[in-house]
Amino acid sequence: MMIATPKHPGTKVSSVLHPHAQHFRGSLGRFATGVAVVTFDSDEGRHGITVNSFTSVSLTPPLVLVSIAKTTKSHDQLAGRPFTVNVLGAEQRALASNFAGAPTGEPRWVDGTVAPRLSGVLSFFECTPWAAYDGGDHTLYLGEVINFDYRAGDALGFVNGQFTTIPEYLLGHEALL
Repeated sequence: MMIATPKHPGTKVSSVLHPHAQHFRGSLGRFATGVAVVTFDSDEGRHGITVNSFTSVSLTPPLVLVSIAKTTKSHDQLAGRPFTVNVLGAEQRALASNFAGAPTGEPRWVDGTVAPRLSGVLSFFECTPWAAYDGGDHTLYLGEVINFDYRAGDALGFVNGQFTTIPEYLLGHEALL
């Protein structure tokens, strides 16, 4: 069992992954996640960043969080801007790759209420900026959800460094309403 020790103030963090850090990353990779693309407009045009660090934070007000690596090319351009979290369906692996640095062609954009979104996604959450927090080598961006929707279908997942399908086996609680 590996035990993490707290970071001491003033300690420099190396950008090179040491064996311990690689083992830590591999351990985190065992946690299956969904795959989403964060989209937004900047002075230089439309951008998207593929993420698997996305979570709900609050129902009242409706808040979500995305974690963006500080080394990501468009990290700084996202600060203070409205954004959309686009949750991808299992058939959208090419779209995930496109925004992860392996271009697969121009995506189909939809003009959202406050930020652009992608066409045909499993669900989306259009957000206005709520807060941003330092998260080590990432920034934690919180957004207040202004508009959202979803469709039926299998979700695109990510585990052990690979895409996978998360099947939609049963109807959700909304079927009970």
